[in-house]
Amino acid sequence: MSITVLIQGRNGIARWQPSKRWLILPIMLLVAGAGVVYYSVDKFSRQQTRVDNERQARKVQLQQVEDLKHATESQLATLAAHVARMQAEVTRLEAMGQQVAQTYNLEDQFDFSVRAGVGGVSDLGQSIELDQLIQDMHAMIQRMDYAKVQIPLLETVASNLHIEQERYISGRPISKGWLSSPYGLRNDPFNGRRTMHKGIDFAGSEGAKVIATASGVVTWAGSMFGYGNLVEIDHGNGLRTRYGHNKNIDVSVGDVVAKGAKIASMGSTGRSTGPHVHYEVLRGGHQIDPSKYVYRKANN
Repeated sequence: MSITVLIQGRNGIARWQPSKRWLILPIMLLVAGAGVVYYSVDKFSRQQTRVDNERQARKVQLQQVEDLKHATESQLATLAAHVARMQAEVTRLEAMGQQVAQTYNLEDQFDFSVRAGVGGVSDLGQSIELDQLIQDMHAMIQRMDYAKVQIPLLETVASNLHIEQERYISGRPISKGWLSSPYGLRNDPFNGRRTMHKGIDFAGSEGAKVIATASGVVTWAGSMFGYGNLVEIDHGNGLRTRYGHNKNIDVSVGDVVAKGAKIASMGSTGRSTGPHVHYEVLRGGHQIDPSKYVYRKANN
Protein backbone atom coordinates (compact mmCIF):
# COMPACT_ATOMS: atom_id res chain seq x y z
CA MET A 1 0.00 0.00 0.00
CA SER A 2 1.30 3.43 -0.95
CA ILE A 3 0.03 6.97 -0.61
CA THR A 4 0.45 9.62 -3.31
CA VAL A 5 0.16 13.32 -2.44
CA LEU A 6 -0.70 15.78 -5.30
CA ILE A 7 0.73 19.25 -4.77
CA GLN A 8 -0.52 22.17 -6.94
CA GLY A 9 2.31 24.50 -7.84
CA ARG A 10 3.08 27.28 -10.43
CA ASN A 11 4.52 24.80 -12.77
CA GLY A 12 1.58 22.46 -12.54
CA ILE A 13 0.72 19.52 -10.32
CA ALA A 14 3.56 17.69 -8.63
CA ARG A 15 3.32 14.18 -7.32
CA TRP A 16 4.87 13.24 -3.97
CA GLN A 17 4.77 9.80 -2.57
CA PRO A 18 5.91 9.75 1.15
CA SER A 19 7.94 6.86 2.44
CA LYS A 20 6.96 4.67 5.38
CA ARG A 21 9.01 6.85 7.70
CA TRP A 22 6.71 9.77 7.00
CA LEU A 23 3.71 7.57 7.71
CA ILE A 24 5.10 6.43 11.06
CA LEU A 25 5.93 9.96 12.19
CA PRO A 26 2.30 11.02 13.00
CA ILE A 27 1.77 7.82 14.93
CA MET A 28 4.94 8.46 16.90
CA LEU A 29 3.81 12.01 17.60
CA LEU A 30 0.43 10.73 18.80
CA VAL A 31 2.07 8.16 21.03
CA ALA A 32 4.49 10.76 22.40
CA GLY A 33 1.63 13.17 23.05
CA ALA A 34 -0.36 10.46 24.79
CA GLY A 35 2.68 9.62 26.92
CA VAL A 36 3.12 13.26 27.92
CA VAL A 37 -0.57 13.51 28.80
CA TYR A 38 -0.45 10.27 30.82
CA TYR A 39 2.68 11.42 32.65
CA SER A 40 1.11 14.78 33.42
CA VAL A 41 -2.12 13.18 34.63
CA ASP A 42 -0.21 10.63 36.74
CA LYS A 43 2.00 13.33 38.22
CA PHE A 44 -1.02 15.46 39.05
CA SER A 45 -2.77 12.43 40.56
CA ARG A 46 0.25 11.67 42.76
CA GLN A 47 0.51 15.27 43.85
CA GLN A 48 -3.20 15.33 44.66
CA THR A 49 -2.84 12.11 46.65
CA ARG A 50 0.09 13.60 48.58
CA VAL A 51 -1.90 16.77 49.26
CA ASP A 52 -4.87 14.68 50.44
CA ASN A 53 -2.60 12.62 52.71
CA GLU A 54 -1.03 15.74 54.17
CA ARG A 55 -4.48 17.26 54.70
CA GLN A 56 -5.64 14.06 56.45
CA ALA A 57 -2.49 14.02 58.58
CA ARG A 58 -3.11 17.63 59.59
CA LYS A 59 -6.70 16.74 60.53
CA VAL A 60 -5.42 13.88 62.69
CA GLN A 61 -2.87 16.17 64.32
CA LEU A 62 -5.51 18.83 64.97
CA GLN A 63 -7.80 16.18 66.48
CA GLN A 64 -4.95 14.94 68.69
CA VAL A 65 -4.27 18.51 69.84
CA GLU A 66 -7.99 18.99 70.55
CA ASP A 67 -8.15 15.70 72.48
CA LEU A 68 -5.08 16.70 74.48
CA LYS A 69 -6.65 20.07 75.21
CA HIS A 70 -9.87 18.44 76.46
CA ALA A 71 -7.89 15.93 78.55
CA THR A 72 -5.83 18.72 80.09
CA GLU A 73 -8.94 20.79 80.82
CA SER A 74 -10.57 17.73 82.41
CA GLN A 75 -7.52 17.08 84.58
CA LEU A 76 -7.36 20.73 85.60
CA ALA A 77 -11.06 20.67 86.48
CA THR A 78 -10.50 17.54 88.58
CA LEU A 79 -7.51 19.18 90.23
CA ALA A 80 -9.52 22.33 90.98
CA ALA A 81 -12.33 20.24 92.50
CA HIS A 82 -9.83 18.37 94.69
CA VAL A 83 -8.24 21.65 95.82
CA ALA A 84 -11.65 23.16 96.63
CA ARG A 85 -12.67 20.14 98.67
CA MET A 86 -9.33 20.06 100.47
CA GLN A 87 -9.68 23.75 101.34
CA ALA A 88 -13.16 23.13 102.74
CA GLU A 89 -12.05 20.10 104.75
CA VAL A 90 -8.95 21.87 106.09
CA THR A 91 -11.11 24.84 107.14
CA ARG A 92 -13.49 22.48 108.93
CA LEU A 93 -10.65 20.63 110.65
CA GLU A 94 -9.06 23.92 111.75
CA ALA A 95 -12.38 25.15 113.14
CA MET A 96 -12.89 21.82 114.91
CA GLY A 97 -9.39 21.89 116.39
CA GLN A 98 -9.81 25.50 117.47
CA GLN A 99 -13.11 24.67 119.17
CA VAL A 100 -11.60 21.69 120.97
CA ALA A 101 -8.62 23.80 122.06
CA GLN A 102 -10.91 26.54 123.39
CA THR A 103 -13.22 24.07 125.13
CA TYR A 104 -10.36 22.41 127.01
CA ASN A 105 -8.18 25.54 127.49
CA LEU A 106 -5.41 24.26 125.24
CA GLU A 107 -5.03 27.39 123.12
CA ASP A 108 -1.49 27.95 124.41
CA GLN A 109 -0.49 24.46 123.22
CA PHE A 110 -2.35 24.27 119.89
CA ASP A 111 -2.38 27.38 117.69
CA PHE A 112 -4.40 26.50 114.59
CA SER A 113 -3.90 29.95 113.07
CA VAL A 114 -0.17 29.29 112.53
CA ARG A 115 1.11 27.05 109.77
CA ALA A 116 2.58 23.81 111.08
CA GLY A 117 6.39 23.63 110.73
CA VAL A 118 7.81 20.86 108.57
CA GLY A 119 11.26 20.30 107.08
CA GLY A 120 14.25 18.03 106.74
CA VAL A 121 16.98 17.16 104.25
CA SER A 122 15.65 15.84 100.95
CA ASP A 123 17.30 14.74 97.70
CA LEU A 124 16.06 16.04 94.40
CA GLY A 125 13.56 13.62 92.91
CA GLN A 126 11.73 13.27 89.65
CA SER A 127 9.28 15.93 88.55
CA ILE A 128 5.76 15.05 89.63
CA GLU A 129 3.14 14.16 87.03
CA LEU A 130 -0.34 15.70 87.07
CA ASP A 131 -2.03 12.28 87.45
CA GLN A 132 0.21 11.44 90.41
CA LEU A 133 -0.54 14.83 91.98
CA ILE A 134 -4.29 14.19 91.70
CA GLN A 135 -3.86 10.73 93.26
CA ASP A 136 -1.85 12.19 96.15
CA MET A 137 -4.48 14.88 96.73
CA HIS A 138 -7.25 12.27 96.69
CA ALA A 139 -5.34 10.20 99.26
CA MET A 140 -4.92 13.31 101.42
CA ILE A 141 -8.67 13.99 101.28
CA GLN A 142 -9.35 10.43 102.44
CA ARG A 143 -6.93 10.92 105.33
CA MET A 144 -8.67 14.16 106.32
CA ASP A 145 -12.08 12.47 106.14
CA TYR A 146 -10.79 9.70 108.39
CA ALA A 147 -9.23 12.13 110.86
CA LYS A 148 -12.39 14.24 110.90
CA VAL A 149 -14.65 11.40 112.05
CA GLN A 150 -12.21 9.69 114.37
CA ILE A 151 -11.13 12.71 116.43
CA PRO A 152 -8.61 10.76 118.52
CA LEU A 153 -7.76 14.00 120.30
CA LEU A 154 -11.03 13.95 122.22
CA GLU A 155 -10.28 10.90 124.36
CA THR A 156 -6.73 12.06 125.16
CA VAL A 157 -7.84 15.57 126.09
CA ALA A 158 -10.77 14.28 128.12
CA SER A 159 -8.50 11.90 130.03
CA ASN A 160 -5.87 14.54 130.72
CA LEU A 161 -8.41 17.14 131.88
CA HIS A 162 -10.49 14.80 134.06
CA ILE A 163 -13.83 15.37 132.37
CA GLU A 164 -15.26 11.99 133.32
CA GLN A 165 -18.34 13.67 134.76
CA GLU A 166 -19.24 15.22 131.41
CA ARG A 167 -18.56 12.00 129.51
CA TYR A 168 -20.64 9.96 131.93
CA ILE A 169 -23.69 8.76 129.94
CA SER A 170 -26.89 9.05 131.94
CA GLY A 171 -30.47 10.20 131.65
CA ARG A 172 -32.96 10.40 128.80
CA PRO A 173 -32.27 12.00 125.40
CA ILE A 174 -35.41 14.15 125.75
CA SER A 175 -36.73 16.80 128.11
CA LYS A 176 -40.39 15.86 127.67
CA GLY A 177 -41.90 12.59 126.48
CA TRP A 178 -42.36 8.96 127.37
CA LEU A 179 -40.82 5.56 126.67
CA SER A 180 -42.71 3.99 123.76
CA SER A 181 -40.61 0.91 122.92
CA PRO A 182 -37.90 -0.79 125.06
CA TYR A 183 -34.72 -2.56 124.00
CA GLY A 184 -35.03 -6.22 122.95
CA LEU A 185 -37.28 -8.48 120.90
CA ARG A 186 -40.56 -6.94 119.72
CA ASN A 187 -43.11 -7.20 116.92
CA ASP A 188 -41.92 -5.01 114.07
CA PRO A 189 -44.47 -2.17 113.56
CA PHE A 190 -44.18 -2.46 109.77
CA ASN A 191 -44.21 -6.20 109.02
CA GLY A 192 -45.38 -7.71 112.34
CA ARG A 193 -42.40 -10.09 112.52
CA ARG A 194 -40.49 -10.78 115.71
CA THR A 195 -37.34 -8.67 115.43
CA MET A 196 -34.59 -7.32 117.65
CA HIS A 197 -34.97 -3.66 118.62
CA LYS A 198 -31.45 -2.42 119.33
CA GLY A 199 -32.40 0.79 121.07
CA ILE A 200 -35.05 2.54 123.15
CA ASP A 201 -37.78 4.74 121.64
CA PHE A 202 -38.96 7.87 123.42
CA ALA A 203 -42.13 9.42 121.96
CA GLY A 204 -43.21 13.02 122.28
CA SER A 205 -44.30 16.11 120.37
CA GLU A 206 -42.84 16.87 116.97
CA GLY A 207 -40.17 19.53 117.32
CA ALA A 208 -39.40 18.74 120.98
CA LYS A 209 -35.76 19.07 122.07
CA VAL A 210 -33.41 16.10 121.64
CA ILE A 211 -30.45 16.42 124.01
CA ALA A 212 -27.04 14.77 124.35
CA THR A 213 -26.85 12.33 127.25
CA ALA A 214 -23.11 13.01 127.65
CA SER A 215 -20.48 15.32 126.21
CA GLY A 216 -18.55 14.24 123.15
CA VAL A 217 -17.74 14.88 119.52
CA VAL A 218 -20.33 14.59 116.76
CA THR A 219 -19.21 11.90 114.28
CA TRP A 220 -22.41 11.74 112.21
CA ALA A 221 -25.03 14.39 111.47
CA GLY A 222 -27.19 13.52 108.50
CA SER A 223 -29.44 10.96 106.89
CA MET A 224 -28.80 7.24 107.41
CA PHE A 225 -30.88 4.38 106.01
CA GLY A 226 -33.58 3.33 108.48
CA TYR A 227 -32.64 6.01 111.02
CA GLY A 228 -33.79 9.03 109.03
CA ASN A 229 -31.96 12.14 110.25
CA LEU A 230 -29.38 10.74 112.67
CA VAL A 231 -26.92 12.28 115.15
CA GLU A 232 -24.06 10.12 116.48
CA ILE A 233 -21.75 11.27 119.30
CA ASP A 234 -18.42 9.72 120.31
CA HIS A 235 -17.84 9.91 124.07
CA GLY A 236 -14.46 8.19 124.17
CA ASN A 237 -13.54 4.85 125.74
CA GLY A 238 -15.32 3.09 122.87
CA LEU A 239 -18.75 4.49 123.78
CA ARG A 240 -21.06 6.22 121.30
CA THR A 241 -24.72 7.28 121.37
CA ARG A 242 -27.18 7.60 118.49
CA TYR A 243 -30.31 9.73 118.19
CA GLY A 244 -32.52 8.82 115.20
CA HIS A 245 -35.63 9.97 113.27
CA ASN A 246 -35.02 13.68 113.99
CA LYS A 247 -36.97 16.37 112.20
CA ASN A 248 -34.03 18.81 112.20
CA ILE A 249 -30.38 18.50 113.20
CA ASP A 250 -28.70 21.37 115.07
CA VAL A 251 -25.09 20.13 115.06
CA SER A 252 -22.45 19.27 112.48
CA VAL A 253 -19.76 16.62 112.24
CA GLY A 254 -16.80 17.69 114.37
CA ASP A 255 -18.82 19.75 116.83
CA VAL A 256 -17.98 19.28 120.50
CA VAL A 257 -21.25 19.08 122.43
CA ALA A 258 -21.84 19.31 126.17
CA LYS A 259 -23.98 17.01 128.26
CA GLY A 260 -27.62 18.18 128.08
CA ALA A 261 -27.06 20.34 124.99
CA LYS A 262 -29.80 20.44 122.34
CA ILE A 263 -28.59 18.54 119.27
CA ALA A 264 -31.80 18.06 117.24
CA SER A 265 -35.59 18.35 117.13
CA MET A 266 -37.86 15.32 117.49
CA GLY A 267 -39.40 14.08 114.24
CA SER A 268 -40.51 11.03 112.31
CA THR A 269 -37.98 10.70 109.48
CA GLY A 270 -36.79 7.35 108.17
CA ARG A 271 -38.50 4.12 109.20
CA SER A 272 -40.89 5.62 111.74
CA THR A 273 -44.59 5.57 112.60
CA GLY A 274 -44.68 8.89 114.47
CA PRO A 275 -42.61 11.53 116.30
CA HIS A 276 -40.06 9.88 118.57
CA VAL A 277 -36.34 9.50 119.25
CA HIS A 278 -34.65 6.15 118.63
CA TYR A 279 -31.84 6.14 121.21
CA GLU A 280 -28.89 3.73 121.04
CA VAL A 281 -25.73 3.18 123.07
CA LEU A 282 -22.82 1.47 121.31
CA ARG A 283 -19.78 -0.07 122.96
CA GLY A 284 -16.98 -1.07 120.63
CA GLY A 285 -19.27 -0.56 117.64
CA HIS A 286 -22.04 -2.87 118.90
CA GLN A 287 -25.44 -1.81 120.26
CA ILE A 288 -26.05 -2.61 123.93
CA ASP A 289 -29.08 -2.14 126.17
CA PRO A 290 -29.28 1.63 126.92
CA SER A 291 -31.54 1.10 129.94
CA LYS A 292 -28.76 1.02 132.53
CA TYR A 293 -27.47 4.34 131.17
CA VAL A 294 -30.92 5.92 130.97
CA TYR A 295 -31.93 5.08 134.53
CA ARG A 296 -28.64 5.34 136.37
CA LYS A 297 -27.93 8.36 138.53
CA ALA A 298 -25.86 11.19 137.20
CA ASN A 299 -22.19 11.15 138.16
CA ASN A 300 -21.88 14.09 140.58
